[in-house]
Amino acid sequence: MDSHKLLQLAAQACDDKRAEDLVALDMRELSLIADYFLICHGSTERQVDAISKGIKDVVEEQGVEVKKIEGKDQARWVLVDLDDVVIHIFHKEERGYYNLEKLWGDADTVPLSI
Repeated sequence: MDSHKLLQLAAQACDDKRAEDLVALDMRELSLIADYFLICHGSTERQVDAISKGIKDVVEEQGVEVKKIEGKDQARWVLVDLDDVVIHIFHKEERGYYNLEKLWGDADTVPLSI
């Protein structure tokens, strides 16, 4: 699966768990880490955990390997690494503090089909 399709699949999984304020950043010209970052947040630790689990379940059904999931213990900032797509799921309070959209302000946003 190409990275753009994977981004859209992950975004739909986030939306299915009612993630808020989804933003996709095109990182291909800015970073070697991933092609895309997907950033969203949940209102509670339980929701943040559910979003990460939803992504894992959906992509694995499509045969995509989840490389790593970090931060599930506290569920304040969970990172789901799908290799070419990295998803940052924040608790609402942490999202404003870390402000990845500003940190990577040179990145173009990518429209999401959700």
